[in-house]
Amino acid sequence: MDLKLDDKIALVTGSSRGIGEGIARGLAREGAIVVVHGRSKTNTEEVAHDIVTKGGRAYTVFGDLTKDDEVQRLTDDAQTFGKPVQILINNAGGSGEAEDWTNTRPETWASGYDRNVLAAVRVTARMLPGMRAAKWGRIINISSMAALIAPAKRPDYSAAKAAMIAMTASLAKEVALDGITANTVSPGTIHSDRLDEGFRRVAAGQGLAFEAPWADIEKAVLSMFAQVPMGRVGTLEEVADAIAFLVSPRASYITGANLRLDGGMWPGL
Repeated sequence: MDLKLDDKIALVTGSSRGIGEGIARGLAREGAIVVVHGRSKTNTEEVAHDIVTKGGRAYTVFGDLTKDDEVQRLTDDAQTFGKPVQILINNAGGSGEAEDWTNTRPETWASGYDRNVLAAVRVTARMLPGMRAAKWGRIINISSMAALIAPAKRPDYSAAKAAMIAMTASLAKEVALDGITANTVSPGTIHSDRLDEGFRRVAAGQGLAFEAPWADIEKAVLSMFAQVPMGRVGTLEEVADAIAFLVSPRASYITGANLRLDGGMWPGL
């Protein structure tokens, strides 16, 4: 299926590693011009360079999304290719401190909200005028299954990610007549480098070799992390493919939705 993403400019925040990197690579494979963002210049440039060596098109921008001046600069830089950013993936964020209700602090909640929710708000506010002028745009906010199936630990993260789902629904209504769609994607347990390392550390504690085949690691410890009916974690490619469809012209009637990529974890409708 041709997703008709050739030459569309896509900014993926937090794409120097992890899920964001996977999304950037997936959009590049579909023909989009990808703007890779990160705070580490080295990591960000490595991702963009690898995309280019594989036949894609990629540029880089750098900056801390909790700082207004840096957001202004990087969003200006992202729109210097002759036309505005048409696709925005608000992926940057993260879970921060490993607190629970015995030691959680208000400042942790404020920091997590800034890093996840307000970072997306800052970037979105600067991208919307160009999308509205073009009468076309796609915005994806990356939430988490932690927003829907909240664990006892990191309550600040679950709350921030739930806020992203609500703000996306509001945004979708605001821009519906402007040719812009806004959707949330909530990944479950996804095979990133960070997850791989975490699983392997736990498996090593169970007696498996750290370098054991991934299938053995996954089988041994997945149930300790999540109850996934499919019996496996998701892949970065599966996340990227779902997002590539959502940002394509073929998904023009999907807006305000929250797509769960969880292998069947969600118990409700």
